[in-house]
Amino acid sequence: MANASVIIAVFLLLFFAIPSAIASGDGAKRRVIDAEGSPDDLVWVVQLSDLHFSVHHPHRAQDFIDFVGPALSFIKPSLVLLTGDLTDGKSKDMLTMKQDEEEWIEYQKVMQDVVDRSGLGQRAFYDIRGNHDNFGVPATGGSLDFFSRYSISSQQQRGGKVNSITIQTSKRKVLFVGIDSTMDSGLRGPTNLFGHPTDELLAEINSELLQWDSRSAQPVTKVSFGHFTLSFSAASKTGKTLKDIFIDRSLAAYICGHLHIKFGKNLKRHHHSSGRAQHSKQLLQLNGHRLASENASSCRDTDTRSDGFWEWEIGDWRRSRAMRVLAIDRGHMSFVDVNFTSGAKKTIILPTYPLDSRFSSSSNYKCDPSTYGHIRALVFSASPIISVEAKVYDSSSGSLIVVLDTPMKLLDGSRGDLYVAPWHVQAFEDPSPDRYVLQIEATDFKGRTTTTELRPFSVTGVPSQFKWGWAEFFVLGCQWDSLYHPILWGIYSFALSALLIPRALLFFSRRHFTYINFRTNKSFINGLLWISTELYSIPAVSFCMIGYLLYLALCPWLYGQALSEEGERAFMTYRGWVVSRFSFLEKMDFLGSPDVMVVVLPHLIFVVLPALVTITLLATESSVHRDYLLSISSKKKDGSDNRNKKYASQNNSGNKSTEPKRRWIRRLFLVVSLAIFWKHFKNCEALVKAYEMNPVIHFPLYSLTVPLLLVYSIWRTGRNMNTTST
Repeated sequence: MANASVIIAVFLLLFFAIPSAIASGDGAKRRVIDAEGSPDDLVWVVQLSDLHFSVHHPHRAQDFIDFVGPALSFIKPSLVLLTGDLTDGKSKDMLTMKQDEEEWIEYQKVMQDVVDRSGLGQRAFYDIRGNHDNFGVPATGGSLDFFSRYSISSQQQRGGKVNSITIQTSKRKVLFVGIDSTMDSGLRGPTNLFGHPTDELLAEINSELLQWDSRSAQPVTKVSFGHFTLSFSAASKTGKTLKDIFIDRSLAAYICGHLHIKFGKNLKRHHHSSGRAQHSKQLLQLNGHRLASENASSCRDTDTRSDGFWEWEIGDWRRSRAMRVLAIDRGHMSFVDVNFTSGAKKTIILPTYPLDSRFSSSSNYKCDPSTYGHIRALVFSASPIISVEAKVYDSSSGSLIVVLDTPMKLLDGSRGDLYVAPWHVQAFEDPSPDRYVLQIEATDFKGRTTTTELRPFSVTGVPSQFKWGWAEFFVLGCQWDSLYHPILWGIYSFALSALLIPRALLFFSRRHFTYINFRTNKSFINGLLWISTELYSIPAVSFCMIGYLLYLALCPWLYGQALSEEGERAFMTYRGWVVSRFSFLEKMDFLGSPDVMVVVLPHLIFVVLPALVTITLLATESSVHRDYLLSISSKKKDGSDNRNKKYASQNNSGNKSTEPKRRWIRRLFLVVSLAIFWKHFKNCEALVKAYEMNPVIHFPLYSLTVPLLLVYSIWRTGRNMNTTST
């Protein structure tokens, strides 16, 4: 019996004491927060991202103190999530990217001021690294890792790359999982653009998302937060991605930063389940909205859905002064983005039901009519509120017609300022998700009125569509880690084909691809063959261009300080950076692939390909003009008498006067050449400053080949014409 008692005691200790210790410890990886009081199924948090505190732009930090601290004091969120790029890490000309300790000291002081003003306590704040916070950090915990010294996470002893916080109400658990997917060895920018989750990190994230699945009888809503958008998150060595984990673990939403508001206001994307083992093989997604096939025609539990999740990028504090308030009301998520560019906000309103049909998950009132009998809105204000009104408009006629105007009342005993108004939800059932729009209006005791934007809603959960602009599709709809190599090899294939196929035609074909033959038999194919073979009229250039492309594919592009000034130089290839000087003796470890695409693709697309096309067109124009001059010369030789000589002299004089009119196209190509020179010079200048290199010593072939080939081609095509004219 004694042994049995010991076993039972040990079991009880393991079951109760250890989880409790894990949940309550300051430095714990897992933390549980009780949200007590009414309403019993409502949680809200605040997100800020891309602060970019900079010694060159002190107003960013000052505005953060002036606006965020006071706002948090009346919002009173359960958590404040700071999703990366806390400091800027850039020189004033924005070309040198490395850590600046002065910026981190400022960040620490500002955050302490905001914590004090908000009255929330430091434990409510969770900050994670962004790529700017990782510029030039050779190793975590090293002398240049200022995040580990000055961040709130370091002060709270949250040392891991994954931390989870559970906010539990009497009816639900809301699990937040924070992710730091920056590289272990932080490259200096610009080749530090992607998140790099490892297989070990993905396994840890998977474990955190699973922590309540078998331990809680309550429904669990799962939210993850990180810095990088999924479009700029690379796959692990085994090909797994964050998207795979999120879909498999029924994530509700992933909130992030990284992309700034300059790329668009609809940086939101619904990730659809592909039904495959790995969901991340989709290279492109043409729109960000939820598919109609994923609407709420069925009444399954939204917390166990596996058809996809939302990705919501917030924008940035750097320029747009953006802050997001995110609410989870009875398992359904809604948010409002607040803009402080015009100054402080005294009142912030977040409607939590009905949901915005553009950015919501499915929510069908027929599944549980009793829970959808009220319009609900959180109203946060620095001043007492005297009235709140809900208005519903019908837009089916092309103009907005008020169909409901009702006062809202503060819910008694509300933990936050939740206002509700009863309505007949069935009256707004409609197959169109855009017909009805909601607006909430609040007035404080000083007479100041605040209104929300007009939000379309659908009580049956039918999704509304929103359109991406080209920039939003470019940065969010493309999976860049998967697209990098197809684009790279597509460019190489095109360039080598343009160089090698004409050479093969000249070698094996008996036909002559000349301008004279093209004039005899004008067709698109003949014209294309003639133009493509003209490059070989300058054989030195054509063979040098082939050699240059092979060099870019096989050899290092440049040598530079990829990590820090104190470290050894690394060399960069199209596959990434190689840091160790002895890597060639063993299997190379390439850092930062596909991050190097920001150097590789612009060079190929904006320098190499335009140079190849321009050189070919210069040679083509030279050939046409040479034929023109030969035709004039032949006319001069036809006449032998004085009259013909006089005519030839007059004709020659006329041709000299008209010759400049025929040279405008060459001048155009010369202007294009100057543009290529300028673009290439700016690329080299950026690399020199970013990685502390000498262009002649550390990357001579990269920096000199294209300009020399262009100059030689311009001289050679001009020399051919002058020789013919003489």
